[in-house]
Amino acid sequence: MLGFAVRVRVKGWSGRSRLAKVDLYSRGTVYLILWTGVLMLVALLLSDPVRRNAPVPLVAAGPVLALAEGVVCARLARHAMDAYLGQGRVSRKLLCWSLAMTAAALTLAGVLASMAGPDLLATALAMGLIAPAAVHALLVPVKVTALIQSIGAALLFALFMAAGMTAWQSLFSTLFIGFMAAWMAFGTRASMWILSVMWELREARDVQARLAVAEERLRFGRDLHDVMGRNLAVVALKSELAVQLSRRGRPEAVDQMLEVQRIARETQREVREVVRGYREADLKVELEGARGVLDAAGIACTVVVGELELRDEVRSALGWVVREATTNVLRHGDTRRCTISLGAVDGAALLIVENDGAAQNPPGAAGAGTGSGVAGSSGTGSGVAGSSDAGPGVTGITGSGFDSAGRPGSGLAGLRERLSAVGGVLEAGHARPGHFRLTARVPLSALPVLPVLPVLSVLSEEGA
Repeated sequence: MLGFAVRVRVKGWSGRSRLAKVDLYSRGTVYLILWTGVLMLVALLLSDPVRRNAPVPLVAAGPVLALAEGVVCARLARHAMDAYLGQGRVSRKLLCWSLAMTAAALTLAGVLASMAGPDLLATALAMGLIAPAAVHALLVPVKVTALIQSIGAALLFALFMAAGMTAWQSLFSTLFIGFMAAWMAFGTRASMWILSVMWELREARDVQARLAVAEERLRFGRDLHDVMGRNLAVVALKSELAVQLSRRGRPEAVDQMLEVQRIARETQREVREVVRGYREADLKVELEGARGVLDAAGIACTVVVGELELRDEVRSALGWVVREATTNVLRHGDTRRCTISLGAVDGAALLIVENDGAAQNPPGAAGAGTGSGVAGSSGTGSGVAGSSDAGPGVTGITGSGFDSAGRPGSGLAGLRERLSAVGGVLEAGHARPGHFRLTARVPLSALPVLPVLPVLSVLSEEGA
């Protein structure tokens, strides 16, 4: 299909996102409708009745003019679809060319069909109107489209009557052509409407993510203000008092500076507590959060957790694994299902996160650099290493990227550092084609017996 091939980059179907697939399908549907009508008209103009009764020059010119109409309408269709989605505009010159080519093609097709017999006239006009009806429905409102088609139906009825057809034949032919034109207009407009809704949903998710970042920054700023605002004010007053006492040679200046030192240390401790509240990841909270986030993203998520005796440090490390794995599932590939399981295997706590729709290059293979924290449940944001570009941090405020040199940060390398601190290891790779698996293993033998992790049983949510 010529129109379908215009400015469409060749790309594997499996490598496209779901939105890109819907976009390709919707645009392809419009081109399919358009070229179906054009090729049917060409076949009719080359049929035996037309070739026997019409002059050879007209028979040769008819299909050529019909194909030219198809090319112009295909080009107009591309601009019309972009304009409908708010991604471009339609050139007036191109629109005029399309109207002129359509009028010329319909006139010649009508003349050739009438020479072969009045029975072919309605069929030729119906096929010739498919392409313009499909395209121009995207350029004008629905009410205007209905008005134009109503006026066109009245003109066609008069044309059929003038061509010698009976009233019933004229009425039937008019209704047939009107139905075809209305159906083509509805098909193209419905396809583009669905696609526009998909794009709006994507934009809404982007806006929601940006708002979440802003909200998290405000929350973090509020907490820092609550911790440091009063203490800094007291430090300023006491240091000023100490200066005045020192100038007067009063020994109380030393006491005031000792008080400033005490307040500074207290402030430092409180700031650490605030930051620790953002950086620590609770395993149970992260598991429940992963299920909720993936479910909200339309990914069917199954979480299975067994009874384990884990230290707080191990829970925090595994919580980070769940958080980063969830980030990779959302950011990489075209995931439909994700399974998170945690249990004891061969004397070790084994956490497995597996998802489908994975790209061939595993997430975090060679990502580099400064990510920006995105709001999450808690914790400082962490840049997730991407396949080739800088990974943006997720679930935090001040995301810090991780590069291939192994400097402290986040991503898979950062997870390995966290797990190694508790004697664990991390493995990442393709379990099978299209499925990515992240495995964290922490030995249980070196762990003291502590309260049992609350059992989440089996949490299963089927995505849409």
